[in-house]
Amino acid sequence: MTTVVDIDGPVIAPVASPDGARFAFLGWFNPPRARSNYQTELLVYANGKATSLTAKADLEAGTDVSGDQHAPRGGGSSSPLVWTADGRGVIVAATVEGRSNLVRVDSASGQIEPLTTGNHEVIAYTATPDAANFAVTIGDAKHIGDIYLLEAATKRLTQLTRVNDALFETLEITAPEEFNFTSFDGKKIQGWIQKPPDFAPGKKYPLILEIHGGPHTAYGHTFMHEFHWLAAQGYVVVYMNPRGSTSYGQDFANIIQYHYPGDDYKDLMIGVDEVLKRGYVDETRMGVTGGSGGGLLTNWTVTQTSRFKAAVSQRSVADWAGFWYTADFSLFQPSWFRKNPYEDPEEFLARSPVRYASKIATPMMFVEGDDDLRAPPSQGGEAMFRALKAQKKIAVMVRFPGETHELSRSGKPEHRIERLDHIAAWFDKYLLGKHVKAYDLQ
Repeated sequence: MTTVVDIDGPVIAPVASPDGARFAFLGWFNPPRARSNYQTELLVYANGKATSLTAKADLEAGTDVSGDQHAPRGGGSSSPLVWTADGRGVIVAATVEGRSNLVRVDSASGQIEPLTTGNHEVIAYTATPDAANFAVTIGDAKHIGDIYLLEAATKRLTQLTRVNDALFETLEITAPEEFNFTSFDGKKIQGWIQKPPDFAPGKKYPLILEIHGGPHTAYGHTFMHEFHWLAAQGYVVVYMNPRGSTSYGQDFANIIQYHYPGDDYKDLMIGVDEVLKRGYVDETRMGVTGGSGGGLLTNWTVTQTSRFKAAVSQRSVADWAGFWYTADFSLFQPSWFRKNPYEDPEEFLARSPVRYASKIATPMMFVEGDDDLRAPPSQGGEAMFRALKAQKKIAVMVRFPGETHELSRSGKPEHRIERLDHIAAWFDKYLLGKHVKAYDLQ
């Protein structure tokens, strides 16, 4: 065997140039000190040296928009690298500010040329051998995804499928409203508001804040069935990309290192305040939910404020030390914490929501998958549930047998439906005052 690519960092999905002299791949150079987030870059390796073509650009090489209608994880790369026939460029998906598009990157200068533009997500793609034509799956906030033909030379897009048109013609699907605001320290934050389909100006609506996980990922211009469905129940659904989110540059994503949760929570609260200024939300009827890192921030939020009248924390983190000892990827250290929990337990305790459970006044639901190894229930929802029950506070826990951390994205259809029903019912009970018999013994 002969080594053909060798760098201090990962080599992801390498592809040889047409003449076999160079390799393009995704990855990054390991910095002197570990980071919480590593922005994925496009690199080229030639003559024993690797060069990053996108290091100076605030973009995430590849498709990186969080949605609940993607194919299950582990199915192979949806963002392959494609060399142009002359070897002068590499074509790849790039995610910028919640939008994902195809770009051509000059393999020598790193100059970036968009091949597609718009408020959408390039979900997946393949190319003809000469890279002249692409089959591209594109979705946006109103469309789950269809296949398009992209002619690279002319940048012409032709829609080839309309898979869900017949169904969507029977539904009222509305686009979310994008909003931007300045946070407490001058950071620019992007968010979206999904209003009910029959939204009426002058009416006051209940609000649900949805918080993404990761924490290093991003919401954006893709179809979120959960948000549309909750909006159809009469809720204004608000979702944002607080600091720590990707597609806004390396520094923006990494700023939460050793401070998670923390200022990202402040971003979310300021965003809610921005929505309240619009006058159509009843601030006495607001709920909060999120999964994984969003579950952690949901747990954290209710320890910091009582403004939310109901919360649904999903597959969360509540006890950081317990997470470190039990999760399937505890090799995050030292990127999230400076030391191990047995060396500095206070750092782990200070950021653990369960430590502050005595401050919680919000009725809470915990949604867990029994086979979740990424955020084991014992340190997450179960820990919070027990802490609240010990205080005789309102809490319920919903456990799904056989489900993993992917419950909301690729769990069993019947479980995904039941999960949505529970979330809506919990908010209906505490934000709309409906009687839900299933929770009478909470």
